[in-house]
This record gives sequence, structure tokens and C-alpha cells, in this order.
Amino acid sequence: MKRIVTILSAALVLAASLQAQELTNFNFGGQAPVISPEIQGDSVTFRLKADYATVVKLSGSWMPNPWGDTIDMTRGANNVWAVKIALPSPEIYTYNFVVDGVAVNDPQNVYVQRDGTRYLPMLIVPGERTENYGEAKTHGTVSHPWYDSKLLGYSRRLSVYTPYGYEANPKKKYPVLYLLHGAGGDEEAWISMGRTAQILDNLIEKGLAEPMIVVMPNGNPGQQAARTLGIPEKQMDWRAPEFQNIYVKSLCEEIVPFIEKNFRAIPKPASRAIAGLSMGGGHTISASILYPEMFDYICPLSAAGQATPEQIATLKKAGVKLYFLACGDTDFLFEGSKTLDKTLTEQGLDHIFYVSDGGHVWSNWRLYLNTFAQKLFK
Repeated sequence: MKRIVTILSAALVLAASLQAQELTNFNFGGQAPVISPEIQGDSVTFRLKADYATVVKLSGSWMPNPWGDTIDMTRGANNVWAVKIALPSPEIYTYNFVVDGVAVNDPQNVYVQRDGTRYLPMLIVPGERTENYGEAKTHGTVSHPWYDSKLLGYSRRLSVYTPYGYEANPKKKYPVLYLLHGAGGDEEAWISMGRTAQILDNLIEKGLAEPMIVVMPNGNPGQQAARTLGIPEKQMDWRAPEFQNIYVKSLCEEIVPFIEKNFRAIPKPASRAIAGLSMGGGHTISASILYPEMFDYICPLSAAGQATPEQIATLKKAGVKLYFLACGDTDFLFEGSKTLDKTLTEQGLDHIFYVSDGGHVWSNWRLYLNTFAQKLFK
């Protein structure tokens, strides 16, 4: 018995020493750990330890040309490259380093978001604009259920947000927002880049939004789930007659019933909202046209789609409670949004046309969610 105890003690000592060695490696051989990014007052410093680099630059989404502009970094002690810049205005930005021409993520920053197949470090600048993008005191739950799609021929993955208190009160039912992503996204886009859970947690905690379920499907009918799961994709020609509006049909005929059967959702048009950005904005418009009695709250954001006067007239007759149209004034789809606004106005459908600065970017779509979520189900 004593021998077994001795062996176990030795194993624990060895494990502890290995862990300590691993942590030492992160300290670069005993040197002080690199901190990046570091916000200090009205400035922020970025740092990267790169022993063998000859040229290191910083690229960030706050720059005038986020796809081409860079700032030179300077080599310092222990081969730590650094640059200090004025703190950008409050928002969530992404950035990376360019080391001898190669894009490199910041190894010191645990805050990352996934944009399709790219992972990018985030810089969250605090302020009024971003006050609902951080963690609230109370938190909802994000789950990833699968539903069976007969229309598409396989099981598909969803992201579903349920508000704080959902598990504690099994008799309470909730309204549902169906929130759709754009081209290149998947069922995790609104969670990763849109900060949906944080925005809803904060708005609900402050009493600014009704507690609601948020359903975020995968809008690519050839995908069962996000590519990070490694599931082979099915090639679909969306122009083929058999695939016309196939995803929108699955959304309305399969996803909505699945949610109302498996979650405590209120199964009424007055308790259903649909919103989407870009491609998802087009899906939002199509769903409202094909199923005009299904959603009382319709929110196309930077939308790639239009509706005819007759289709708008049908929506008006159906009794839509809120039509929230939003777009940035430099968005390449702004003219299309203006056209849709004109059609809505001519048909007498009361609506909101929310015009923001900027283009086809997540900073706008987070702003729109933070805005229209406060108007739902009231």
C-alpha cells in the first residue's frame, strides 16, 4: 500500500513539473509575457514576439482601407515588435499582423471571431456603441440542435439562443426571432460576429427587450452544418427549378414547426419575427412574400432582394406589426434598400427605414440587431 502511495505521489510531482514547464514555455524562457492588445486611456498597443522577422506590420478593420492599409511595427527588446496607435471609436474591430508578407493572428489574444473560414482576433473598444456587446450579469443559453429536413434530404444544424430563466420556468412560453446570416456565413455567424447572445442578454437584463428565443439556421442548403464540423457539402444549383426558394421553404415549413414543437415557443404570427442580413435579408423578404401570414415582424438588413407593390399590399393586408428596413449609406445595396423603402411608402405600409453610416459590414448589423430587437413583440 505504501509503495502505491509513493508511486502516485511521484506521478503527481511529475505532472506538476510538466505543467510548470509548459507554462514556462509560454513565458518565452522566463521573459515577461507579451500583452496584446493593451488599451491604455486613449491609445492601444499591439505586440508580437517574432525572433526572426525582418518586417512586421499591423492591419486592422478600423483603417481607411481595411483590405490593404497597414502600419509598420518596431522591433524592441527580446524581439518583441510593437506599435501604439490612437484608440479607434467604440466598436468591435478585427486585426492581424503581417510578418514578412504573411498574415499572422495575434497569439496573445483569446478574443477571436470566425468569419466563414477565417479566424480573426478582436479588439473591443468600450463605449456607448459597444455597451451591449460585452457580457451581461445574467446569461442565456446557446445550443445547437439538429432538425430533419425532408425537403433537403438530411439533418441540419441550428444555433438557438434561449433567454436567462428559460430553464428555471418550464411553463413560460416565448416569442421567437428567426435571425438569418449572409453569404459566406453559417449557423454560427450571428453568434460569433453578431454578438447575438451578448446583445440579447444585455437588452433583456435592462428591460429594453422582451425575453425571446432566437433561432439562427444555416442558410446554405448544400451544408448540413458549419464547415468547422468537416461534413461534406452537397452541390446545389440554386437556379434549378427544383431548388427555387428551397431554403426559405425549409425555414418556414420545417424549422418553424421544429422549434415550436421542441422549444417553448408561442405558435402565433404575433410572436414570430424574421430578420436577416444581405443574403439573409433576401431570404427574409422571400419568406414574408411566400408566407405572408407567418411573421408579424419583418426586418431586412442590407438586403439583397425586392418586393412588388402587390406583394407589399398582401403583407399590409396580413397585418404586419413592424417592418424594419435598414442599410448603410455607403453599402453597395443601398440603392436597392431605397427602392424597397419607396415601394413600402407607396403601398402605405407603415415601416421604419433605418439608415446608418458605413457599408456592408458587421458593425452595422450588430447596430441594427441592438436597435430592432428593442421593438419586437411589444
